[in-house]
Amino acid sequence: MIRVSLPETWRWRFQRTAHRLIARRQVLAIGVLAALAPTIAVLSLRGYSAWEARGQIYSIATVPERPVAIVFGALVYSNGDLSSMLADRVKTGAELYLTGKVRALLLTGDNHIVTYNEPEAMRRYALNLGVPSEAIILDYAGFRTYDSCYRARDIFKVEKAILVTQAFHLDRALLTCNQLGVEAVGVAADAMRPEGYTRSAMVYSQMREFPSTLMTVVNLLRGDKPTLLGDPLPIFPTSHG
Repeated sequence: MIRVSLPETWRWRFQRTAHRLIARRQVLAIGVLAALAPTIAVLSLRGYSAWEARGQIYSIATVPERPVAIVFGALVYSNGDLSSMLADRVKTGAELYLTGKVRALLLTGDNHIVTYNEPEAMRRYALNLGVPSEAIILDYAGFRTYDSCYRARDIFKVEKAILVTQAFHLDRALLTCNQLGVEAVGVAADAMRPEGYTRSAMVYSQMREFPSTLMTVVNLLRGDKPTLLGDPLPIFPTSHG
């Protein structure tokens, strides 16, 4: 075998090149991990939220009775009609009341401007479904799920509730309310799914749950207050519900 002895300067150049290649790969690996870290964190939180909701989601027939159903707001069209998703939520809440599962409906949604009023549109729809006005409570400052759960606890003095929303949103709502101290179970309002919901609405709604879950966890960890609070308005003045 013939051995070739490289000059010392060549050997040094080869070693330096090898070190540079290793360093570049390490920097690239760190960069990839740093770029993926937020995605991994968000996916992990969504998984945790779904895991936490295990055993807390029921059908209308099997859900345990609670004093109040919290019905979360969603899109209302300019003509006052409820979007399919919101109609499903209010229908489910009405059925819970009419079958004796709850004694009141807390309809919580966005009313940040005079011309847009989710709770009032929800109220009209619930009345048409046979829910009496005295069983309907409106929360006009439910701008986000976090706000709705926080205000349910602090303003309306809700201690136990059935949460009503679509399945893709229900685990986050359950996580929020339970972490804030409202003992909550849930019923998925998906009567018109999938035919009644547009594909774009479903994709948008499902995708927004990822950043929304992250923001919810941040709010919970920091103990953030909702956008608006106010004086207590207990739903059941003589006995908290």
